[in-house]
Amino acid sequence: MKIGRLQAFSDGVFSILLTLLVLDFKLPAYRDGHLAQAVLNQWPILVAYGLSFFYVGTLWLFHHDYFAKIKETNWQLNVLNLVILFTVTLINYPTSLLAESIAQQQRNDMQFAFSYYALVALLISAMFWVLYRFMAQHHELTGYDQNHERFYQRTKNDPLKSVTIYLVALVGIQINPWLGAVLIIAGNVFHFIAYLRLSQGIEQYGLIKKG
Repeated sequence: MKIGRLQAFSDGVFSILLTLLVLDFKLPAYRDGHLAQAVLNQWPILVAYGLSFFYVGTLWLFHHDYFAKIKETNWQLNVLNLVILFTVTLINYPTSLLAESIAQQQRNDMQFAFSYYALVALLISAMFWVLYRFMAQHHELTGYDQNHERFYQRTKNDPLKSVTIYLVALVGIQINPWLGAVLIIAGNVFHFIAYLRLSQGIEQYGLIKKG
């Protein structure tokens, strides 16, 4: 399979997932003359949607730029990419749980929802670490030169750092759900910072494939 087909399929999965996130928005039940208040009461849905849209959007940017430097694929990378996409699509369900639990303000439910979300995010980060390790061991897929090694050394610990953040978030959630929420947001922001480092590294070392 050409790498372009893998990228096109992955882009399709990300675009569908981003579309599905917005389906939690439904017309609220309201009394005549109170539509505005009913819509404002849906703020937990907007918060959960914004959090996950930013997160999934960052993952797409990350995935797009990372695979832009890969010249060939094989069956192992195809399977690994499918597993990564599977973990990313899991984020839709805990997003709905977050919205519902925040709206109800029940502590145990919020702890469960935030824990579920952090666990899925941790799993996603772990799979990106597996991808990093796989590509480090399969230089033939990248048209390897010394710049690839420098790039790997620059970015290799980023997925493990995000795994650590989400592990800390899981602990923090048990203390206070809102503390866990802050740590989850910190993890998502770190993903964006890691994406910027990735993109800058690819440009710096001239790793984007031509043609």
